[in-house]
Amino acid sequence: MKIVTISDTHQKHINLKIPDGDMLIVAGDITEGIYFLGADRFNAWLGTLPHKYKIVIAGNHDFYFQDQPDQVKEILSNAIYLNESGITIEGIKIWGSPWTKWFYDWAFNIPIGTDADYWKKVPDDTDILITHGPPYGILDTTKLRNEPAGCKELLKTVERIKPKLHVFGHIHESYGTYTNKETTFINTSICNEKYEPINKPIVYEYRL
Repeated sequence: MKIVTISDTHQKHINLKIPDGDMLIVAGDITEGIYFLGADRFNAWLGTLPHKYKIVIAGNHDFYFQDQPDQVKEILSNAIYLNESGITIEGIKIWGSPWTKWFYDWAFNIPIGTDADYWKKVPDDTDILITHGPPYGILDTTKLRNEPAGCKELLKTVERIKPKLHVFGHIHESYGTYTNKETTFINTSICNEKYEPINKPIVYEYRL
């Protein structure tokens, strides 16, 4: 299965060149605030893409998704919306969560000291894990401080369940891929640290 991944489009999706594929994964930060128009326009854009499966999670900029979860499900009619939930597609078990470690009280911020509680929910048999934020120490280095900004409890979860693929974004300047013996990690942030949409979607060939 050919999987196309994007994240952190920040309402700059319209001019992106999205490769063809079987599945499109969107790892959050679709909008720039509380208004539904960003989600509505993103959904309309998704409807123009040919991918058979389109999976979306929210991110820390997507306040509307946090505040109006029921409306978001209705708006995203052209996608499968995951919010601490999962789906099985052609035998592939996928889990998506928008939550990130606490950062200045943005949307979907995990209260300090409770990280482990959120990641306990990820099933042990997950094949593809989609989160907005990265695990600690993997494609999570910030340019300003040159230090890791990922979640240590999320890393423990990834090491425990060993998904075949982990897709995320959030830390724009750490765009790229990394593979260890068990998991391919993709930071698929489209925007750089200046919020310029200069990065390309990252494609992954998933083999059953």
